Amino acid sequence: FQQVTAKSYLQFNGKPDSLYFNDGQRRIDFVLVYEDESRKETNKKGSNEKQRRKRQAYESNLICDGLQLEATRSVSLVDDKLVFVKVHAPWEVLCTYAEIMHIKLPLKPNDLKTRSSAFDNFNWFTKLLQVDESIIKPEQEFFTAPFEKNRMNDFYIQDRDTFFNPATRSRIVYFILSRIMYQVRDNVKKFGINKLVSSGIYKAAFPLHDCNFSSPSEDLSCPNERYLLYREWAHPRSIYKKQPLDLIRKYYGEKIGIYFAWLGYYTQMLLLAAIVGVACFLYGYFTQNNCTWSKEVCDPDIGGQIIMCPQCDKECPFWSLNVTCESSKKLCIFDSFGTLVFAVFMGVWVTLFLEFWKRRQAELEYEWDTVELQQEEQARPEYEARCTHVVINEITQEEERVPFTTWGKCIRVTLCASAVFFWILLIIASVIGIIVYRLSVFVIFSVNLRKISNGTDPIQKYVTPQMATSITASLISFIIIMILNTIYEKVAIMITNFELPRTQTDYENSLTMKMFLFQFVNYYSSCFYIAFFKGKFVGYPGDPVYWLGKYRNEECDPGGCLFELTTQLIIIMGGKAIWNNIQEVLLPWVMNVFGRCHTVSGAEKIIPRWEQDYHLQPMGKLGLFYEYLEMIIQFGFVTLFVASFPLAPLLALVNNILEIRVDAWKLTTQYRRMVPEKAQDIGAWQPIMQGIAILAVVTNAMIIAFTSDMIPRLVYYWSFSIPPYGDHPDYTMEGYINISLSIFNTADFKSRVKESPYAGSKYDTCRYRDFRYPPGHQQEYKHNIYYWHVIAAKLAFIIVMEHIIYSVKFFISYAIPDVSKSTKSKIKREKYLTQKLLHENHLKDMTKNIGVIAEKMIGAAVENSLRPKSD
Repeated sequence: FQQVTAKSYLQFNGKPDSLYFNDGQRRIDFVLVYEDESRKETNKKGSNEKQRRKRQAYESNLICDGLQLEATRSVSLVDDKLVFVKVHAPWEVLCTYAEIMHIKLPLKPNDLKTRSSAFDNFNWFTKLLQVDESIIKPEQEFFTAPFEKNRMNDFYIQDRDTFFNPATRSRIVYFILSRIMYQVRDNVKKFGINKLVSSGIYKAAFPLHDCNFSSPSEDLSCPNERYLLYREWAHPRSIYKKQPLDLIRKYYGEKIGIYFAWLGYYTQMLLLAAIVGVACFLYGYFTQNNCTWSKEVCDPDIGGQIIMCPQCDKECPFWSLNVTCESSKKLCIFDSFGTLVFAVFMGVWVTLFLEFWKRRQAELEYEWDTVELQQEEQARPEYEARCTHVVINEITQEEERVPFTTWGKCIRVTLCASAVFFWILLIIASVIGIIVYRLSVFVIFSVNLRKISNGTDPIQKYVTPQMATSITASLISFIIIMILNTIYEKVAIMITNFELPRTQTDYENSLTMKMFLFQFVNYYSSCFYIAFFKGKFVGYPGDPVYWLGKYRNEECDPGGCLFELTTQLIIIMGGKAIWNNIQEVLLPWVMNVFGRCHTVSGAEKIIPRWEQDYHLQPMGKLGLFYEYLEMIIQFGFVTLFVASFPLAPLLALVNNILEIRVDAWKLTTQYRRMVPEKAQDIGAWQPIMQGIAILAVVTNAMIIAFTSDMIPRLVYYWSFSIPPYGDHPDYTMEGYINISLSIFNTADFKSRVKESPYAGSKYDTCRYRDFRYPPGHQQEYKHNIYYWHVIAAKLAFIIVMEHIIYSVKFFISYAIPDVSKSTKSKIKREKYLTQKLLHENHLKDMTKNIGVIAEKMIGAAVENSLRPKSD
């Protein structure tokens, strides 16, 4: 190979669908791509020579490790300096590393019957949703065991070429590529294909797709799995069909398979939540005309006669309550009894989803043979390279090497935690900046909108100062979220690399927790502010509360901040979905089109498979991390703030139905094939979802209690609308607006607010949103008895709602086991049969060996007895 790289390259054999070396016998398991330094236009001799030496050393070590290489130049005239190094792992290498990696391989066909589905009686319906088994045939099941070379006869080896499937072959080759050294400098070993790619010595490294996605391969031996996945999974016409999870797992590996299994299951469960959410929304929509308090706001004789106090100190005008008529009507849709029912339902739904997913995950662990995966996982090469300290293992009492001492680990953890905490403080600072913007710009909108409108109804109806402030602040908040996300991604990777987790699973879990903690604060902080802080600590017109001693605290609409929270959720959820689709779909498609136009000119000659795949986009270092993160953030919006927006599950359902097919299309058509990886579960995302589920009960209870006006209205209806507090003979909501707005004497502006322009205005009194005694009362402007009744009712409601939902959640968690009885039985049965099979084979080998030894001993004894005594 060294002679080939130095002098000449093998010519492309003209077969675009070929997955083999030029001899047609050795399968291509991996492809490495680099630029030939001798053909570069800007030839930096020193740097290029160093790169060439490193690459030659690396490739020589690959050959020494048993891999076989073949180099071919690019057939494109534009990219003629590109060289494609095809890598093949022979049988002996595959067997050696399969044993090192503890890869489970087939022993014999699995004859255990699978449990029939509960929907088998509806074949006429489910057949429409199922994948056509005549196109994608079901995979044969096997009993498996970790591979051992000295027990090779025990394994189900019918054909050496197919015993290791392409995904397993790529896994093994990538394991080797990640650990082969290319330089030793100052006693420090430099190794691994990842470093070589990141330093530019290689342009890319990837396994091959098996064919073109749009048409099957001309090679009859090709399984055409990519084509089948596109046709039955990624194509828009298959949007209503179930996913071919077994084929996804076979082609892309368990890690991608478990993601799509989880996303599909989450989407199925959202269907129930969406139906209930739409029902609650329709209940609020059709009963909004019965909303008495909204009618009073819109009534010219009631709301039109109520003059509200200015919401800032100088420029803001007195305003009539009925200008909020339209927003109060919209609020009636969301702030209804249906919202309470839906909040309770979602507290139960999220528990059902998590518990049933655990059962489904256990089934996949059995079906995909990842039950004992943790015992198989190897240490990361970056971890192994840093293992310089010798310690005694507490269990084996043997020496082992670790990358740092206990004290060193404590220092690293402290530094990493400090860095994460600093970035969280940075987000909080940005949130405070948004709050200051809201407080300062509200005054501007209050003055300018009044001048622009000149009393015309349309603008005053739909563009109030509160709404304009809320929408612009939400848009600015969304832009800041996107910017901070981009920066923190690099910071989180640097922190996790410094932390140096042992295995890839540990690495991803550590990165997941850091990223989610950041994203949680980044995405949800503005919603928490609106839900639980805005309008809660404002004082009253004569004695307002100021932020930073300068900015007067922001107030809610007379109907509360619930509708503003709904607006914030719609903007962030909608904006995030649009941004992600642009980033995930449009961007790679445009880059691929541009790349093809740039490299393929007119009637281009036949392009080989490896060159076609090279011009696709790389998936990225973090792989599916951002796909999970996107869905978990959405899961948080659907559960944490669902009391303010019952249509959130419906939007999430529609988004996820498209997301599954968009991700499938993206993987099969726009991206290079990822290195298949094993995964037992969804990792750290599971405890994150459980934490969100617990927090969601508290947030929804507090939204209903403190953000909506449901509790004050109920207190008025049951206690203050009738004697002794009220004047109505029957329970009613009439008069609620009057009692929910306190009275302020405008003459008190002068005595309580310095240089107030409102003292001596034409209005003697104005109203403001609070429950306080009127001027002239002996407890003037102090909270009245209605306020304390409401506070007591809110606290009681939170305690009762939380205890009821937590009790139901605990009962559901206890009643639904994480692993179904049938799955437990299958796992135990398979383990028993596997051990029995291995034991029987071992006994057969021992018996056979003993028989051979016995025959030799008997033959020797007979031979000795027949010899003459003289001998």
